Amino acid sequence: MTATESTTTGTANPGVSDRRRLLAGLPLSERRPTLGGVTTAVLEGGDGEPVVLLHGPGESGAKWLRIVPDLAATHRVIAPDLPAHGSSAVPAEPLSEDGIDAWLDELITATCATPPTLVGHVLGGAIAARYAARHGDRLRSLVLVDTLGLARFRPSPRFALGMARFLSRPSPRSYERFMHQCSYDLDDLRTGLGAQWEPFESYNVSAAAGPGSKAVGQMLRRFGMRPIPSDTLERITVPTTLVWGRHDRATRVRVAHAAGDRYGWPVIVIEDCADDPARDRPAEFLAALRSILP
Repeated sequence: MTATESTTTGTANPGVSDRRRLLAGLPLSERRPTLGGVTTAVLEGGDGEPVVLLHGPGESGAKWLRIVPDLAATHRVIAPDLPAHGSSAVPAEPLSEDGIDAWLDELITATCATPPTLVGHVLGGAIAARYAARHGDRLRSLVLVDTLGLARFRPSPRFALGMARFLSRPSPRSYERFMHQCSYDLDDLRTGLGAQWEPFESYNVSAAAGPGSKAVGQMLRRFGMRPIPSDTLERITVPTTLVWGRHDRATRVRVAHAAGDRYGWPVIVIEDCADDPARDRPAEFLAALRSILP
């Protein structure tokens, strides 16, 4: 991978042992190149056409654990930790739109021999959409999953309260309360994750309490909470699909339908799902993704 001069201040998340437990057994290797001036944790695995997966706020590339084994059987999977997230470094200064664009462009150049399908979830989707508007020729297709940026961020009151309580006082208790708003059926999710639930919960709590939390909030406000200008979205010419959980309480499914109608993007709705189809309904999400992928 190509390295550039680092302008970062240290890793975002101290939950090293939890991360190892989450990644154990996954068909992925990890490297730490410097991209756009940010030392970045990048998970890679599989062969075939490349798929780049960008996660949501406060998460990491490990969040895709429920779909990676099947997806990597047929495709080259690249799952980075966003700057200030996971095991990536915290930028010394907040990244501008040009800065995050350069980071993603260097990631794609370094990891993809051919134009990838770019999949972005929530904050990752808002970043992916901006990139596609600038560099459609670098992508094969774009998949926006319960993405921010299509409308002003107006979550349900209970979602907003749960998020505020968790971010102000991260703990297993506040995380569980917040996850009741983020998940369609939290008990079903715990069962599905099995032994991975405990490190999954612990890793996310430690991330919210870690040194990268302030920078994560800055990225969320800068790139996710305000709508992307319509003239920017109109510049997206690469084939684009919206995938949405029917019961998303942060960004309602009507936002997806409105954007789909306006920009001519098909919308795939995942039933019995909140704001994270890859986590809540991995089989259904993979089926939707495979209907799009080459």
